[in-house]
Amino acid sequence: MNKTDQMSFFGFEAEVAEKITKAAKPQKPDTTPAPVVMVHAPVTVAQPQAQPAPLFAPQPTEHEAMAQALARHPDFRVLRRLQPAADYGGLHGQPTQRVIVLDTETTGLDSKSEKIIELAMLSVLVDCATGLPVGPVTLYESFEDPGKPIPPQITDITGIDDTMVQGQRIDDAAVMALVQQADLIVAHNAGFDRPFVEARFPVFAGKAWNCSFQGIDWKKEGSGSAKLEFLAAERGWFYDAHRAQVDCHALLQVLASPLADGQTGLARLLAGAGQTRYKLRAIGAPFEAKDKLKSRGYRWDGDGRVWWCSLSSDALLDAECSWLRTEVYGQRSARVQLEALDSRVQFSSRPGILSDRAV
Repeated sequence: MNKTDQMSFFGFEAEVAEKITKAAKPQKPDTTPAPVVMVHAPVTVAQPQAQPAPLFAPQPTEHEAMAQALARHPDFRVLRRLQPAADYGGLHGQPTQRVIVLDTETTGLDSKSEKIIELAMLSVLVDCATGLPVGPVTLYESFEDPGKPIPPQITDITGIDDTMVQGQRIDDAAVMALVQQADLIVAHNAGFDRPFVEARFPVFAGKAWNCSFQGIDWKKEGSGSAKLEFLAAERGWFYDAHRAQVDCHALLQVLASPLADGQTGLARLLAGAGQTRYKLRAIGAPFEAKDKLKSRGYRWDGDGRVWWCSLSSDALLDAECSWLRTEVYGQRSARVQLEALDSRVQFSSRPGILSDRAV
């Protein structure tokens, strides 16, 4: 069976198969100089040296023809490299809110002892009616010297080493100017990023935040994982993860995609930012209820010696108190402790408003 017959056997159209077969033959090298694109942004990032293209590589149109042919076959899924968007267009004076998508790379996990080594932010307007990004995207990205060696395991994950950050510093004025314009800050796992940036830039403490990891029930949306790389792959993209800027572009495009109800992730997070979250501590829960609590998603606070959970609305709080009364406290009189967290406190290391409630 020749190559064209094989392509037809797998469902490729004849003209696509012909393109693929021609692409496999040696082609005359293209000597046309590549266009040069100048990008002006407050970014100091070491770029890898450009590698010469293979002499006989298929042209992009031929790659796309192959990709489209594969995508039509039921046994294949095609992933394309994520292309950052510099301008979403569609800006016509409609009501908008400004969202900053943020990501950090750090020397470790503890915001009290570790430091930021890279910060990236994408600032974009979101159409209040459609939940879609509109207009140009403003980018800020910078390295920062943490004043100590970057652990090898961090370099292994991010590719950032001591030589890349030496003498670098994030521009405080540029960050403040960008953040002051924002209506909402979004991060994928904001409980990690927010304490780091608030410790370095107090302006973040006065802004509303939401978390694309916790603020959207990805399991309910049908996703197999809430990891950003997985969410992007489900939507047909791959990218080189664990660098702040590309992670931000990936998150923005994931959140611009429709959820199960047709609403975008951006719209869901903007609406959710107005809700108060609660940290519920099941004070005095009997020891024998630990398995029930754990299976329901409660976490154990070793310092406070109490089981706790996070709830995103008043309705969920009411339902949880009813469940505790029936399944944990056995209808006996009991009180739980609540910590109310609005969008200016949630995901930070700052406490919310404490109260008790009977269950």
